[in-house]
Amino acid sequence: MSEQCMEALRCSPEDLRQAMSIHTRKITDSCRDKDCIEDLRVYLTAPSQRILESASGAKVRSAKLLYTYIDVEPVAFDRNHYCIDVTFYYQILADAMTGSAIPATLCGLAVFSKRAVLCGEDSRAHIFTSDTCIGGADGISIRSANRPTAVVEVLDPMVLSSRVMDACDNKECTVVQLPGAICKCFDDELCLTPTQRRLFVTLGQFSIIRLERDAQLIVPVLDYALPTRECCDNPGSSAEDPCEMFSRIPFPTRQFTPTGCDSKSDNCD
Repeated sequence: MSEQCMEALRCSPEDLRQAMSIHTRKITDSCRDKDCIEDLRVYLTAPSQRILESASGAKVRSAKLLYTYIDVEPVAFDRNHYCIDVTFYYQILADAMTGSAIPATLCGLAVFSKRAVLCGEDSRAHIFTSDTCIGGADGISIRSANRPTAVVEVLDPMVLSSRVMDACDNKECTVVQLPGAICKCFDDELCLTPTQRRLFVTLGQFSIIRLERDAQLIVPVLDYALPTRECCDNPGSSAEDPCEMFSRIPFPTRQFTPTGCDSKSDNCD
């Protein structure tokens, strides 16, 4: 497929077959971030919290991105711009020093939220599709109003540092509210209430945020893309006579190419 794309880029204007109208998503605006998230509170599971209370120290081993929640709201003073609120949920694994030769494993959750304002362009159209909606109007379902779609691409964060602090050394005592699906990712209940000892982690994260909106575009068409490599389930084996004959038959590319509505069919009366 990549070879076909390179050939298309080297084409001359006279090779163009037609102009085709396609429906796709247009990127209206995008941004990238390199966030250094300092002293992010880790909400440990109940067994892990009991281990931390008596441990001499702990060090975060890894951080894994579990889920990303995205909310898009229009900016009040500029209808062309939208506010994207993104919340990241991380699974944190740490090693606690308890006096034994083998460190005890701690498991918990860290939550980080950020906001970006991007241009999403203005559209007053209400979009409907013909997909059947069970329980709704037959054959009609509304897909969206006029807001663009936010897409977030993010890598698993890098663990930069971690530390354990006593409650008296930190004034943070906010009780977080978590979605039920996030809590189910852990085998034990998370300690979301204030605790005596707390684990904090500093993460480094790379992310890209963009807004996309449905658009109809006209693109030049060279030809329909068909694979050029033949399928072979047993390469190198000698073919029988019927297969040898079949291998000499050229691939019927034209029969796989849809014809336009105004094209004459060979089967027309």
